[in-house]
Amino acid sequence: MKITTVIIHTAILIVSVMPVAFAQETSATINQRKYNQQERIAGGVKSGELTAGETSHLEAKESALNHEEHNMRAADDGRLTAADRAKLTRQQNHLSNQIYRDKHNARVR
Repeated sequence: MKITTVIIHTAILIVSVMPVAFAQETSATINQRKYNQQERIAGGVKSGELTAGETSHLEAKESALNHEEHNMRAADDGRLTAADRAKLTRQQNHLSNQIYRDKHNARVR
């Protein structure tokens, strides 16, 4: 009987901690992606793969995405809801694809 109680309590503890760990992981993932994409833009500038106009456009999109994330966090006491994270992930995917397209087109600096 005692073993069953310990197992149940352990399971409840694990389940209750998982959302917090997931939220921290997701926030870290969003921040890591922002960093990686900024590095990709900087690399494209350094290598000449991105023109000044492409760089300006990508930086403006990155800035708008950061501003939107800031507003989302401000609306929810510094946290991102699951819907906010999903929306930011979609937008980061779109920006990532745009960086790739701009770096691999025929335009050079």
